[in-house]
Amino acid sequence: MQICSSVVDAPHRGAAEPLRRSAFRAAFTDSASVGLGFVPLGVAFGALATQSGLDWWWAGLSAALIFGGSFEFLLIGMVIVAAPLMAVAVSAFMVNLRHVFYTLSFPLHRVHGRFGKAYSTFALCDEAYALTAGKQARSWSSPRILWLQFLLHAYWVVGAVAGALLGSLIPDSVQGLDFALTALFAVLALEALRERKGDLPTPMLALASAMAARILMPHQMLPVAFALFTAGLLARHRLTARRKPHHA
Repeated sequence: MQICSSVVDAPHRGAAEPLRRSAFRAAFTDSASVGLGFVPLGVAFGALATQSGLDWWWAGLSAALIFGGSFEFLLIGMVIVAAPLMAVAVSAFMVNLRHVFYTLSFPLHRVHGRFGKAYSTFALCDEAYALTAGKQARSWSSPRILWLQFLLHAYWVVGAVAGALLGSLIPDSVQGLDFALTALFAVLALEALRERKGDLPTPMLALASAMAARILMPHQMLPVAFALFTAGLLARHRLTARRKPHHA
């Protein structure tokens, strides 16, 4: 029985390595399009950090340990003015509060192992969520999801370090480096619209939530907009659920 078990298990052990390589190749293909935006975005962040008077290594360390693009852009100004630690912590919480909403549908349950789950939670970013939330990602394996997040993390670190090292070559007259993150979000939103062509109410609800938050609480626009959007989605879901038995 032991001999038979070894013979049966041997092909599975031998097939594990090709499966891992296959997951990496698939994740690289999945992340390539976003990586094309991540690297220049990281370059913009690194260049902005050095042009603001910070050392080149600060950008790479921030990209590796914080990995929160929008907050890292904000953090540059807070570090320069030596903002209190409490202010930095509150800002980090408010800016990254949107990740709480991501966990509602991010496929963390398909990521295996404590270390894998811990890293996947740490490396959860807007772009990783956008790529794993679509229909095509419902069959992705744990290695594929982890490789995807690792590659996005690597793109950001490499871009930040490159931008910090090359920041001195960028003239001070160049404007708009801090708009790179907004531009990437706009592209991701357009891609989501293209994937959900028939779902016009969702982007309209998102736009209405953002406009209402801007008017009601402009200084806390992001969390308020997310809360309104979530409430709107829940209300629409309940209305849709009530209508289905009626039509049946």
